[in-house]
Amino acid sequence: VAEPNRLKILEMLSCGGMCACDILNYFNFTQPTLSHHMKVLEDNGLVIVDKKANWHYYSLNRAAADFLISNLTEALSVTKDCICNDKNKKC
Repeated sequence: VAEPNRLKILEMLSCGGMCACDILNYFNFTQPTLSHHMKVLEDNGLVIVDKKANWHYYSLNRAAADFLISNLTEALSVTKDCICNDKNKKC
């Protein structure tokens, strides 16, 4: 997910659904490369695909994106229970 092109795709889809051909217009890579990126995002639940004949329409799975953001925010926040405060660190 942290791959820059995938983040850009998620940003684009945050504005609304798009077909693969429209997404591809914003990048300097091939359709198979786009398909790979979309498959990774779909497999991770961040993108929903709607297949109609030969067209693929993608949209952001807002619930999954919100869940990811919430968990990352919590995981990266320093609290009193954070392992970074562990006094038993050896180095």
